Amino acid sequence: MHRPTRTNWSRLLLVAGLLLLWVAGTAQAKVTGISGTFFDFTAKTDHISTGEGNSLLIYGYSIAGSRAQYPGPTLIVNQGDTITIRLTNNLPVSTSIIFPGHKAVASGGTAGILTREAAPGGVVTYSFVADQPGTYLYQSGTNPALQMNMGLVGAIIVRPTGFDPAAPTAYGDASTAYDYEVLFLQTDMDSTYNELVEFGRSAEINLNDFHATYWFLNGRNGPDTLLPDNVSWLPTQPYNCLPRIHPGDKILIRWVGASRDAHPLHTHGNNFRLIAKDGRLLSSGSGNGADLAVSDYTQTVNPGETYEGIFTWTGAAMDWDMYGHTAADNITLTDLVNNETGAAGPDGFDDNTYEYVADHEKPMPVTLPGIQELTFSPFYSGSPYLGGGAFLPPGEGGFNQHGGYYYMWHSHNEKELTNNNIFPGGMLTFMIVEPPGVAIQ
Repeated sequence: MHRPTRTNWSRLLLVAGLLLLWVAGTAQAKVTGISGTFFDFTAKTDHISTGEGNSLLIYGYSIAGSRAQYPGPTLIVNQGDTITIRLTNNLPVSTSIIFPGHKAVASGGTAGILTREAAPGGVVTYSFVADQPGTYLYQSGTNPALQMNMGLVGAIIVRPTGFDPAAPTAYGDASTAYDYEVLFLQTDMDSTYNELVEFGRSAEINLNDFHATYWFLNGRNGPDTLLPDNVSWLPTQPYNCLPRIHPGDKILIRWVGASRDAHPLHTHGNNFRLIAKDGRLLSSGSGNGADLAVSDYTQTVNPGETYEGIFTWTGAAMDWDMYGHTAADNITLTDLVNNETGAAGPDGFDDNTYEYVADHEKPMPVTLPGIQELTFSPFYSGSPYLGGGAFLPPGEGGFNQHGGYYYMWHSHNEKELTNNNIFPGGMLTFMIVEPPGVAIQ
């Protein structure tokens, strides 16, 4: 149903204030989800909130009597485990689940086109062996053109054999090592479908006449992507999408294409290294690691496909000290080991802060404009230096407690940065480079 809309800039300010409270503590640096080998799903109806204030009916998966959620629960499992999912159908139509990339066996229900289906009130059980690590999609296998639009999608993460949370890798190989990870499950919706279903007019839906009006990252539109996980006022949209790193950290990006259209996700700040596609390492052979990895700054996420990339940010070779150090600070850097490998010998970066040694104490090579010549975003600290802060006019800034660098990560299709034609929104979030010492857990 439609509700009165409001300007998304005011909503952005509200979200920014809540973000300030959140990052003052700690944030999840790994993907939020549920672990195990048996999952008891119920497909049911509920509603979600969109970034500009609308409310839409969804079909969603729930766990253990909870409300339906969008997207479905992220399943985090271990390589080699046999995974079983029991689906109880509380929807008014038949439904099912398929697991691209896995050889699932189904029992119960009735035969469908792609797999066995649960009629309204029915139950189907699916099992598969998680035999390869990586990032995967699960989705409805019944009338997917409609039911995926309605919300029946989710992600599966398969941890590699011998996975060590203290030294994580995506594929059990050193070339896929990372410090943090983030999920980008990308979906779109034609809200006309949701509205017609809600008012009992499904027969009027023309599946060939799809025109997306909403775009989501992990089930939320911008700016709600910036909010913490599990905020009480988004009870059916538990997952956020806000990557945070320190200089030199590696963050594993897990892209999942669960939408009708392709979406180009652009990472400001640096290129990423694409290491895998559809749960398969980009490698020339066993033991060679991700030697076929590709450097890029935009990943087009096609429907039904998954990708993994590793992003890092160092601030190297900017030709000015990003911390604003001067000789008067009397700070001596230490570069005795390789920060990435731990091997003896310099790598050009400080061993503690990852500051680029060659730029230490270099002044900024431009004259900064005066405060009366600037306009301000909520995330500007007042200083160009990482971890810095400075005077701002009353009512300006204030939402960057640690003096981090904020880089927008977003779809490069401009219309996908709106919520039902209201900007800003859609597939939009930020990546935050936090100063050394700021907790990210």
